[in-house]
Amino acid sequence: MRRLLFALVLLLAVYLALSRFTEVQQVVETLQRGNGWWLGLALGLQLAWLVNIALTLRAIYRLLGLNTHLRHLLPLAISNNFVNIAAPSGGMGGMALFITDGRRRGLSPARVTIAGVLYVLSEYFSVLGAVAVGLVVLFRRNDLTAVEVGAAAFLLIAALALSGLLVLGAASPPTFERVLLGLTRTINALLRPILRRPYLSEARAHEFAQEACEGLGALRTNWRAYVPAALLSLFGKALLIGLLLVIFLAFDEPFSAGTLVAGFSIGHLFTLVSPTPSGLGVVEGAMTLALGTQGVPLAAATVITLAFRGFTFWLPFLYGFFGLRVLQAQWDQQKQEIS
Repeated sequence: MRRLLFALVLLLAVYLALSRFTEVQQVVETLQRGNGWWLGLALGLQLAWLVNIALTLRAIYRLLGLNTHLRHLLPLAISNNFVNIAAPSGGMGGMALFITDGRRRGLSPARVTIAGVLYVLSEYFSVLGAVAVGLVVLFRRNDLTAVEVGAAAFLLIAALALSGLLVLGAASPPTFERVLLGLTRTINALLRPILRRPYLSEARAHEFAQEACEGLGALRTNWRAYVPAALLSLFGKALLIGLLLVIFLAFDEPFSAGTLVAGFSIGHLFTLVSPTPSGLGVVEGAMTLALGTQGVPLAAATVITLAFRGFTFWLPFLYGFFGLRVLQAQWDQQKQEIS
């Protein structure tokens, strides 16, 4: 079954790449027009961003008493990004990958599950921090619309709901289990007219609730223990803003700090709040429009957006193919060592 799911993810990824082949060509042609030195620096910032994701994961794993080497977490981080693109679900698509990796390494599935949820939460709240600044910039420049406010509100509600479930699981496991069972029954009731059968297993929901509460019990209560992961997550957004700055320089386009923050925050917001894989097609339009309202000429805004997406979407998407292969090789090696 795991091999089947692995093949399915790869198939979805290949389909995505082929269906957007024209856009990939546009990104390649756009990057060829930029200054090679600045684009080389952008590539360095992109790689630093990916390493920072792995460092964030390591900090979160340590919160739960899970000791994992960075060389294991880097391909996991890259592969997680790849899976979230191929099977989009607001950052939650890679959860199965975390759990599978944890089982292969002999780690507690419950703790790994909580680690995955905490990583998604760190991503949500760090993006919300950047978005808050971006919305202030847009408000002061009279460019704020209901679309940006609505998208930010949706992400905030999702983050608070996920946080509330974690707090509930830590404070009252029986209540947490009842809530999960209630959600399972609600989803099954909504989908039963279409599927003619239960979509989610109540037994599995019960089992997951017990595992999740076990993982939550391992969390540290000292708030200082959460600081490294929070700072690393915020630093990742700073690296991406720096990447956007370098792209402006690569195409010799003037900018201001407010333009950088507003453009990045709107682009990254719709990466998460979008029905398409990592905001594909949505981010390009929203970010171009956001930069255009900040005084960047439309043609230049389009070029900068395409280049930025090349570094933050398409290249990491390509890395994901290799990341999954490295993960598979590590799992096979782990299996041989155990046997």
